[in-house]
Amino acid sequence: MDVQLRASDDDRHRVVAELHRHTTAGRLTLDEFSERVGAVWTSRTLGDLAALTRDLPALPDPAAAAAGGGDPIGHGRRELLVLFAVAALTLLLLGGFLAVTR
Repeated sequence: MDVQLRASDDDRHRVVAELHRHTTAGRLTLDEFSERVGAVWTSRTLGDLAALTRDLPALPDPAAAAAGGGDPIGHGRRELLVLFAVAALTLLLLGGFLAVTR
């Protein structure tokens, strides 16, 4: 792998998914995950992306894990939907609280 090659959005999505799996396994805190994901989206080269996971052990291929059962992509989408719903509900409650207290 040439570390000077420009990273694609697919490369960035792959690294974010890897960081998510490490967070789920307990290797990264949510703060570390958030910090690294922010760095993923500002990375320009494959070397920049590799530096973000250099201190983490290699994970099994997600395609092999998916063949064993489960739907990691669908599960991630469900998690994102739940997170969005919680955020929306929080904003609605905060708006209602502010409206009542004024």
